[in-house]
Amino acid sequence: MNAQYKKGFVYFICLVSAMGGLLFGYDWVVIGGAKPFYEPYFGITDDNTMRAVAMSVALLGCLVGAMIAGVLADKYGRKRLLIVAALVFFFSSLSTGMADYFVIFVISRFIGGIAIGLAADVSPMYIAEIAPRSVRGKLVSLNQLTTVLGILSAQIVNMLIAESVAPDATVADIAASWNGTMGWRWMFYAVCFPSFLFFVLVFFIPESPRWLIQKGNERQAMIALERIGNREYALAECAGYRESDAEAKKHGKGAVKQLFSKKMRLVLSIGLVIAVFQQWCGINVIFNYAQEIFQAAGYGVSDILMNIVVTGIANLIFTFVAIFTVEKLGRKKLVLIGSGGLLFIYSILAWCYFVHASGIFMIILVVCAIGLYAMSLGPIAWVLLSEIFPNAVRGVAMAVCTGALWVASFLLTYTFPFLNSGLGTGGTFLLYTFICLLGFLFTLKYIPETKGKSLEDLEKELVK
Repeated sequence: MNAQYKKGFVYFICLVSAMGGLLFGYDWVVIGGAKPFYEPYFGITDDNTMRAVAMSVALLGCLVGAMIAGVLADKYGRKRLLIVAALVFFFSSLSTGMADYFVIFVISRFIGGIAIGLAADVSPMYIAEIAPRSVRGKLVSLNQLTTVLGILSAQIVNMLIAESVAPDATVADIAASWNGTMGWRWMFYAVCFPSFLFFVLVFFIPESPRWLIQKGNERQAMIALERIGNREYALAECAGYRESDAEAKKHGKGAVKQLFSKKMRLVLSIGLVIAVFQQWCGINVIFNYAQEIFQAAGYGVSDILMNIVVTGIANLIFTFVAIFTVEKLGRKKLVLIGSGGLLFIYSILAWCYFVHASGIFMIILVVCAIGLYAMSLGPIAWVLLSEIFPNAVRGVAMAVCTGALWVASFLLTYTFPFLNSGLGTGGTFLLYTFICLLGFLFTLKYIPETKGKSLEDLEKELVK
């Protein structure tokens, strides 16, 4: 009898886990559409520091969520952490929408960021641990697909909720409008519905068999594996997990000590660079600061919301490209295509801002940049991070790398208003061009190809 897995059930559990990505994407981007309206409401339109705090405080929450996720996921399991993330998403979105004071708004966004950090860490890790090796890259990419769907949902909801704004509307006009008093609140309330559904569905998926083996619960691991595949599949997978777990225990070190040991230096360095580069390539400022970017290209508020939706559609379409090419072209080639392509587009975009170009050509360049990111660095960074680390340290390693990712994201988001004021939009994109060049060269030399290899085989290859 051949070892086989149940394709329908595997896709179901991976899609449920990937709902963490959906909520991550929505909660992460919704603030960009709400920004023109909550800023006048709280009276921070002319305060760059408070504007930066409002936009970036969730990223500090992401850092906290990511740093605690690894330890908690290793101690209590991946499934329980997904349940916790769903609950935190629900209550933080509710409190953000209800906020009448800026400090409550900021605290709520910080708590929402914790949920994003938990989901961003645990969802791809769970999928990588449970997915058959032949489709692992594709299934981990599903998490990025749902993240992109969350981003697009937030962009569409923002556009549908916001009432048309007159081109000559003042800050006071916006603050007194329905958009400024109630509309932006419903943009945040909307995430309550999918977060409750996520909470319910997580109860129907199994715990990670790899985590169960690590905790010495082989019987439950076999039960979970037999729900995923046939008996032979379960026996073969369980044997591989057991061998990897025995090897880790033989060295007698805790996960943190193992991760920072000399033999892990290369793989940890690769993971940290992948995580930081995914953010510092600069694409996320387009989502978070689309208003300023499109204003600099000559668009008004109502047109900006439509343009943001266009970028979200491009993000979705090219994420499908990643899903269908990740097992064919491989991870490394896609990262090279993405970083090299962004380098080229950013250089043109920077020149356009220097010469004060405007109009549809700017939109085309931004859409192309988002498309390249969506088929490469967006999903592939998460695929690589979920694959390259040994089973015994994966939870802690993911926490460290996603923690670095959110620190990088916070710095990117917080500094953009200041960079944009000091260097201009053109100078800022020229800086991102240089970062993409460094990322391309690092990928070419150090990042391994992981497609078609089991997590246990990768451990033997990368950890020496």
